[in-house]
Amino acid sequence: MEPKQDRKIYTFSPGPCILPVEILETAQKEFLDYQGCGISVFEMSHRSKDYTKIIKKAEQDLRDLLKIPSNYKVLFMQGGASLQFACAPLNLLSEKKKVNYLVTGHWGEKAFAEAKKYTTELNEVVPIKTTKGSKYSMVPAQSEWKVDEDAAYFHYTENETIAGVEF
Repeated sequence: MEPKQDRKIYTFSPGPCILPVEILETAQKEFLDYQGCGISVFEMSHRSKDYTKIIKKAEQDLRDLLKIPSNYKVLFMQGGASLQFACAPLNLLSEKKKVNYLVTGHWGEKAFAEAKKYTTELNEVVPIKTTKGSKYSMVPAQSEWKVDEDAAYFHYTENETIAGVEF
């Protein structure tokens, strides 16, 4: 194996990111044979003992890191943000059908549009307005928010990666 070298290409894209060389080397080494079990993680049954150990450790690490109490379930789901935009209204709407959406960018718009499929009682906390040549360039001052206190939930996007608006 060649000595580690500093990488010269960095990505600042909103999705993927640069990983430490050590992590990539471990993944490379274990790609064909995960910890001596004879196959890669990508080939394992999700019901196998080896995979069950992986997912249980991942869940425990997540619980420890985020201090998730034992009475909460942890779900590992594919689908990314777009799936979560449907999960919020599908799981949080109850007898209360009104929801608050603070839209501060592209992803907030997508979440708002998805919520429209499940309720017609959407409260746009701050009307979208153009500032500095873009619809989105900042989080509006909280004094501008019109929050319905009776709503089932309040949705906002913490990090709008496209326009760079972040709480």
